[in-house]
Amino acid sequence: MNTVIDPLLETPIGSAVAYFSVAVLELVVFLAIFEAITRYKCWDEIRRGNLSVAMATGGKIFGICNILRFCIESGSTIYESMLWSLVGFVLLLLAYFLFEFVTPFFKVDEEIGRDNRAVGLISMVLSVALSYVVGVSVL
Repeated sequence: MNTVIDPLLETPIGSAVAYFSVAVLELVVFLAIFEAITRYKCWDEIRRGNLSVAMATGGKIFGICNILRFCIESGSTIYESMLWSLVGFVLLLLAYFLFEFVTPFFKVDEEIGRDNRAVGLISMVLSVALSYVVGVSVL
């Protein structure tokens, strides 16, 4: 399979399509994992207009894509990029659990589910900010 795919990846258009495809696939998979661990249903809440969930989900989307951006920018192969972005996602997931742990006065998921915009904003900024740290450090 590598003998078919690798030559395509050497062309600019093939590389762009491949990385775009990987980004979309990772977003679908990683967001499904986030959906499974949160107490609220992201897309149902967004459909209802819950801005806090939209901010938290948007931060996760940005974080996932930003980590992949660092992988691509480093000149890694698409295979290495997929591996390192998986490592980066696991680190973002750990950060999500740490955020819940370091806020003992309230439950982050419950507050975001109730449309507490302050918590949604902090969650978004945390995902975005940590994606830069993770992105630089995973390679």
